[in-house]
Formats: sequence, C-alpha cells, structure tokens
Amino acid sequence: MARWWRTDDESTDTDAQTLETMPIGLVELDTEWTIRFVNRAAESMLAVPREGLVGRSYWEAFPANVDSEFGRAYHRAVSTRQPQTVEAFYPEPLNQWHEVQAVPTAQGLWLYFSEITARRAAVERLALLAQVSDELVGTLDAPAAVGRIPRLLVPALASWATLTLLGEDGSLTDAGGVHADPARTPLVRRYATAVLESSPATAPLLRAVTTSTPVTLSGTQLTGPALGTVATGDAREMLRLLGPDTLTVLPVRGPDHVLGALTLGHDRHRTVDPADLATAAEVADRAGLALDNARLYEQQRRLAEELQRSMLTAPPEPDHAEIVVRYLPAAQAARVGGDWYDAFVQPDGATTLVIGDVVGHDTAAAASMGQLRSMLRGIAVTGDAGPAQLLAQLDAAMTQLQLHTYATVALARFEQSTDDLDRGITRMRWANAGHPPPLVVHPDGTVAELATWRGDLMLGVDPTVQRSESVISLDRGTTVLLYTDGLIERRDSVLDDGMALLRAAAARLADRPLQELCDRLVEELVHTTPDDDVALVAIRLHRQDRRRPAEAGPRAVPPTVGPDPADG
Repeated sequence: MARWWRTDDESTDTDAQTLETMPIGLVELDTEWTIRFVNRAAESMLAVPREGLVGRSYWEAFPANVDSEFGRAYHRAVSTRQPQTVEAFYPEPLNQWHEVQAVPTAQGLWLYFSEITARRAAVERLALLAQVSDELVGTLDAPAAVGRIPRLLVPALASWATLTLLGEDGSLTDAGGVHADPARTPLVRRYATAVLESSPATAPLLRAVTTSTPVTLSGTQLTGPALGTVATGDAREMLRLLGPDTLTVLPVRGPDHVLGALTLGHDRHRTVDPADLATAAEVADRAGLALDNARLYEQQRRLAEELQRSMLTAPPEPDHAEIVVRYLPAAQAARVGGDWYDAFVQPDGATTLVIGDVVGHDTAAAASMGQLRSMLRGIAVTGDAGPAQLLAQLDAAMTQLQLHTYATVALARFEQSTDDLDRGITRMRWANAGHPPPLVVHPDGTVAELATWRGDLMLGVDPTVQRSESVISLDRGTTVLLYTDGLIERRDSVLDDGMALLRAAAARLADRPLQELCDRLVEELVHTTPDDDVALVAIRLHRQDRRRPAEAGPRAVPPTVGPDPADG
C-alpha cells in the first residue's frame, strides 16, 4: 500500500505524522516539479484523491497554474530561493480562493495553503458596502447614485439585479438594471420595464413594496403555470428567458415608508449565499436612508428657495429705466444664502439699487439678509436720503437691534433734475460698504469700474464710522451693474482676474438687450453651478427723447411717485 508521506534520514515518522495531521494543506514538489507528498488537509481542499496526484507533474495536475499568479509565485520562489506568499482565485473545478506560501527547500518546493473563499467573500462584502456608502454619501443627487447600485451588486452578490423606485405619487419607476453577462443586460432592462407595465397583484415586486418585507421565489414558483402569479405578458417572457433559479426582492425602506425595491436574480449554476442576501439587504437599507435624506433635503431646499425668492421681489419699472435682476444660489448650500439685491423708488421719484452680501451661506445668513433688506427698505422709503446716509442709518439700526452679523452693501441712487432731463443725463449717487464697486457700461461700449475695491468699512463693525458717497453723471443709454462677489470669485483665481473677465464680457455684450446681457454674464462667468451665491441687479437708462421702449416693460412705480418727467 502506498504511503502518503515519506521518511528518510532528515524526516522521521513523527515529523511525517505531524505534517499529515496539521490543519493547513501541504504539497511537496521535487526539483523537477513532481508531486512527492500531499497531506490529508490538502487532499480535502483539492477534492482529488492523493493517489491521483503523487508522482504526477504539478503542472499537469493543476494546468490552470501554468500561467497564473500561483505559478508565477512558485517560479519566483525557486529562482530567488526566497519564500513567496500569494492569494488568488483558482477556477474550475475548485472555484475557490487560496492563500499559498511557497517555501523553497534543497529537495524542491513546499506549498502550504489554506482555502480562504469565505474570508475573501466577507472582505469583498465589506468592500462592497464601503463602495455603496461612498456612492451615496459623495453626492447630493441620491436617486442617481442609488441607480448605480445594481452595477455594484452584480456579479458580487447576484447574477443580475434591478432597482425600482417609488415616487411621491405612488408610481413605480425603473431606476436601472444589469446582468453579469453584458449580452443579457437588455433582457434585464426589458424585464424591469415590463414588470411595471403589467404585473399581477401577487408579483414579488408589488408584494415587497406593499408589505415592506423581502420576497423570495425559487423552483416551481418560477417555472410552468406558477410563473403567471409572478409576472404576466412581456415581463413573464423576459423572466422565462432570464431563467433565474431564485428571485429575491428586497424592499428599499426609509425610516417610515417604502421608497422602492431591489430585485436580485440568481442563475441555476449559482448557489444563493445567505450572507450575500444579508449584504444586499444592508445595501437596500442604506439606499433607503440616502433616498429619504435626499427627499428631506429637497423639501428643505424648496422651502428655503421659496423663502429666498419671496424676499427678493420683482424690481420697479421707473421713468424710462429698465431694471433686471438675477439670483443664483450656491451649489453646495441649501439653495439659500446671504446675498441679496433690491430696487425701489424713493418718495421724490429717485430710483435706488441695492446689492448686499451677509457673511455666511446658510439659513442663518438668509434670515439676517431678510432683516437687513427689510430695515433698509423701511428706512429708505420714509424719505429721500442719499446712499451714504442710508448705510449709516442701517448700521446704527443693526447696533440698536443687536443684530450680530456683518454685511457688505453697495447702494446707487439715480436722480434727475429738470436740467438733467434737458441735457439727457442722469446723476448716479453711490456709496459702498466694503462691496465690489458698480460697473458702468457706457453707450459706446466702454466700461468704467468706479473707485477701488473695498470702499468704506462693511456694516456691523463700527456704527460711528463716517460714510462717504460719490456722484457721477451718466448719459442716457448707460448700463450700470451691481453684483456680489460670487459672480467673479473662483477658488482657483483671484478677484482681480474675475473682475477683468467681467469687464471684458460686459464690453463685448454692451449692445445686447439688458435681459440677454445679464443672462450671458452669468452663463459665461459662472458656467454651471456657482461655489458662492450670485446676485446681480442691472439698470439701463433708456433715452428719454422717445417713447419708453417695449423691452423696458410698462411703467410700474408707487402711486406716490409723479408722472414720468420725459412724458411731460
């Protein structure tokens, strides 16, 4: 009878018995790559009788290793005379992961190995959960991220997968599907679409969504007449072609309601691992949490944006002047912030434009913005004070009411006397509390930036500071732009660079209608979604020796303001 261990001068029967009974596999090769010894653990893991291995060439017995990570490690161990450790997958007939330590000896090579498929699967499941978390946490567009989940689960946890989302109106929507075999992915997508169009009440998708519990079908439930209780019409045909041996539908749940379902198909050659299903259920739960957070975020965003827009009212349409406003919230904020614009007519008929920026990019900044805007409006419309006086009064009011915030503000008041009307000019009186200066675009297309960047001290620092103002005469046809720094500031550039881009764009677009000018400025300078809030208010002083142009809209001013002097 053959012995499955050897003894010689260097190896006693006791040593051989130890090798035979140790729990890890051992295969000994001689210098010609012939298998000399296989212990009991190796025989069990390799699922081949030892008499069929001992005496054979290792490469003949395990042809998959001729050009694999295992084989390359073994050759490296022999050539370098250094032990090598390798962890890799061995295909059919083993279909297992192994960790092997190849130790060169004077007589050849000893291979110590362990089957680590379960450990490897556990590591892969953890890695999959981490990847899913990264996908869901790294974006505010949770529905899009959740739609990529089937691609992460296949083939790691299933042969194919689909995701279905439940809308606020109760409708079901196909969010994605994929098969391990790319050629069969169209079948999966057709099934995912068809199952939404016509399904019996007993369909697993509807049962999982309505009961909020997992549904698993297998065997006779997915074949023959019983298939009609699972799917009908085109969905039934697609399911027949896909031929899953097991179908599992996991509800995608939020904290208090179902948001969708994750369907997993396992082909006949693939055993359903309970650990895989547990991992898929965890993925579904994480997807549900991300979708619910996205729903809550969207509700907050809508509420905040509606609040912001309600505070940023439409501008007036005074004497032959056209006013256009634009507001674009920051991409990473809650669609609300501290930037604001305003335009109103004071009792004497002068038009005042305001642009401001409260420190911060959240709802607190928006609340402070609303307070400052309302206070400034209240102060301005009780009299005909100029910009410097208005800023001083607003700064004093902030101190008196203990509004602990800071803001930059620029005001421009457009005045016109009878003599100015005759000469075809308008005087702009303006003051600046730490804000970017107004930009003046003359009728001939030349651009003038008024004064320096900083202006006077920002509001909220020292209410006793002396505020100053400047006056400039503007020809009719002139356009004036007031804006927040979100229009010109970028993380990868300085404000001066952004200002240069604004000046160049304004000069190039000077002859465009004011609405188009503002839209193009925002498009060219912001590109997509801004890093910071963007507010813009622009006024074009149309000529007064002709009828008010149609693009300026009908005149809309408070009833206390007299008629347009140009119509007198």
